Amino acid sequence: MGSGHDTVAAELARRARAAGKEADVVDVLALLPYGLGDGLRGFYQTAVRHCPWVYAGIYDFFLRPGPRPRPSGTPLARLAAGRLLRLVRERRADVVVPVFHLAAQLTGHLRARGTLRIPSAVVVVDFAVHRQWLHPGNDLHLCVTDQAADEVRHALGRPAVTTGPVVSPGFFDAGPGTETGSDASARAGAGAVGWSGRLQGFGGGRPAVLLSAGAWGAGADLAGTARLLTGHGFLPVVLCGRNERLRRALSAVPGVLTPGWVTDMPELLRACAALVDNAAGQTAVQALAASLPVVGYRPLPGHGAEGVRRMAALGVSDHAPDEAALLRCLGRLTADGPERERRTASGRALFREDALTHVVRATAAGGPP
Repeated sequence: MGSGHDTVAAELARRARAAGKEADVVDVLALLPYGLGDGLRGFYQTAVRHCPWVYAGIYDFFLRPGPRPRPSGTPLARLAAGRLLRLVRERRADVVVPVFHLAAQLTGHLRARGTLRIPSAVVVVDFAVHRQWLHPGNDLHLCVTDQAADEVRHALGRPAVTTGPVVSPGFFDAGPGTETGSDASARAGAGAVGWSGRLQGFGGGRPAVLLSAGAWGAGADLAGTARLLTGHGFLPVVLCGRNERLRRALSAVPGVLTPGWVTDMPELLRACAALVDNAAGQTAVQALAASLPVVGYRPLPGHGAEGVRRMAALGVSDHAPDEAALLRCLGRLTADGPERERRTASGRALFREDALTHVVRATAAGGPP
């Protein structure tokens, strides 16, 4: 639905091509007939941006884990079956890798019926595994955490392994002269270029705190959070995604930087002192890869809130329930020292194995390893 799933798919495809293999990325929503995919995306975007309580209800009814039977996404997903099977035949695919839960329902259904004759390896991108990720027909699940893998095995009795998040290697590689921590902006000299120089020039040495609203620019009272940070000596840098209306509104808040759509995220993350996140999605794990502390605050409902809580429980991030807690967290984590180092080390430890390696193994075996 958003860009996080696209980012994961693109990175897996890049790794496959770098290893000399062929890879195609297909949007499962585009495979649905009658314009259903566009309708679903538009509805979800509107709900998350303007009436998040609607999505909270949908999550509780359709997606939240629990013993009570709930409706399945399979009837919708199976509408894309014919087109997916045709693509598999035309491209002579050896494996299908869902990175979105609707795609996982589709491949699981087709594998269970025997009509998809190649393995399906699901890359679960969420910290909180909701029920629509789960279908017993899929051969393998690749998970972000041990807890998520345990939940998959318990729910399905199927193989699941922990690889950690799928993130481009550029987020791990610090460039020449890269600095992190509370003094990164202050140490950027007059000749500095790139994000460090830009943040230094705009913020006058204030620690830069990145606020992420995702690709769609969705969040609760981002202007209020930005004013809070400005009033306590931070430079809020707000990522509004492609929501130009939100960007224009926040640009009017004194002391706030709204850079628009960012194409060099690794450099921006390394130039900031912390990330305030509301979704536990791809921006959060990119920050962990870049050794940037993450604080979950005012999370989006549903899987966003579940993911923020899971991240904090794992010790890879903090969860601030109110303004005072947010300021305390940022005060601790933006200061260079042992606490910041422990938090960033915990985040980096999530990244264990290359998910593509397990996909290739499952392909070679014709099923799970």
